[in-house]
Amino acid sequence: MNYTKEQTELMITQYTTEPSMQTVESLAESLGKSTKSIIGKLSREGVYKRAVYKSKSGEVPVTKLELVNNIAENLGVEVESLVGLEKSPKATLKTLEVATGAQQARTEYVRVQQALGGHSYD
Repeated sequence: MNYTKEQTELMITQYTTEPSMQTVESLAESLGKSTKSIIGKLSREGVYKRAVYKSKSGEVPVTKLELVNNIAENLGVEVESLVGLEKSPKATLKTLEVATGAQQARTEYVRVQQALGGHSYD
């Protein structure tokens, strides 16, 4: 499906003003094209922004494996040493990630204080 220069400019202007699926649908209807065609053209023009999936709680979803990798990194161990941890409930993994991250930040703070000749008060 070909687009004229004017149609392309109209699409870009409208979509950049209000980047939403509703705008895409409106453009498709007014130009007599499919929404997929409009999305394709906007993508080729470098202006289309794909919707980011969010969970019910409004967060960008994180896999259990990503959480386990973060925990391993925070603890300074190889992820292989935590085999089976990914089978734990996601809420438990999130709690561990936060706890180990806080511990890592505290440990780093103590190291910096000691390197600077200060007291760690640990």
